[in-house]
Amino acid sequence: MKVIDYIENSKETIFSFEIIPPLKGKGIEDICEGIDPLMDFNPPFINVTYHREEYEYKKMGNGLLKKVSVKKRPGTVGICAALMNRYKVDAIPHIICGGFTKEETESALIDLKFLGVDNILALRGDPMKNEAAFVPTKGGSQYAVDLIDQIKDMNNGQYLYEETKNSPSNFCIGAAGYPEKHFEAMNLNSDMKNLKKKVDAGAEFIVTQLFYDNKKYFDFVKKCREIGINVPIIPGLKPLTTLRHLSFIPKFFHVNFPEELSNELEKCKTNEEVQKVGVEWSIKQARELIKKEAPVLHFYTMGKGEAVRKIAAQVF
Repeated sequence: MKVIDYIENSKETIFSFEIIPPLKGKGIEDICEGIDPLMDFNPPFINVTYHREEYEYKKMGNGLLKKVSVKKRPGTVGICAALMNRYKVDAIPHIICGGFTKEETESALIDLKFLGVDNILALRGDPMKNEAAFVPTKGGSQYAVDLIDQIKDMNNGQYLYEETKNSPSNFCIGAAGYPEKHFEAMNLNSDMKNLKKKVDAGAEFIVTQLFYDNKKYFDFVKKCREIGINVPIIPGLKPLTTLRHLSFIPKFFHVNFPEELSNELEKCKTNEEVQKVGVEWSIKQARELIKKEAPVLHFYTMGKGEAVRKIAAQVF
């Protein structure tokens, strides 16, 4: 079932969350441990991130180093199949530009079509760790809008290098939105124009980057509506749980903490104190978003569900 259908058919705000594949060599049990406690809140869909390759230098027998490509978190397609089978929910895989040619993207989409996956979140993806900026893969898509164009072509039965149309896919396409703008955008208005291009290309829903100031989200929705973006806009939430988050999240996700929140966080000396403040703040955010009729509350769990369960127990 499509995300937009879940939203249209629901009279209340929907609960959903995102997981990351476990490190290579780990089993499905490693992620189910974090998922099981969250299933009490009846999420109709679960997002599964995709992680591109990384380059490492391995020692050779002659003492030299060899640069090799490794994928530390493979398995997105397989995890989607496992989640759909085990929990009877819809899985939403992330499909990214980086690390894929268009042919490899098409093959992944065909596999997902065979599995009965109905929804895709189309993203450009982050630069590799050793890259100062995103560098597209040769023969791949450069921007998320290019990826959306390819998925839309498949939905119309047009596959790569095929002169005639074939069996169409029926993916509901999602895109990312940034209430505080994408860090590479010149300003928020230019970022909004890029988002409009993704919607015009075929994106049917938007999932936002995490934020801690609801006003940023409400202003973002208002700006979207003003420029003709009328698809559902799903707010993304991430509870703070460790001292490391206090510097990592602003730096990595390019978001700001409201002064009221930062004042409380400055008093924290332990991870437990941070989690208490973080959970309380997310509960406050969630209640206001529900009151304002946000279509979905989407939680970034980072593979751990304890804090999200505490929040969901208070608001759903």
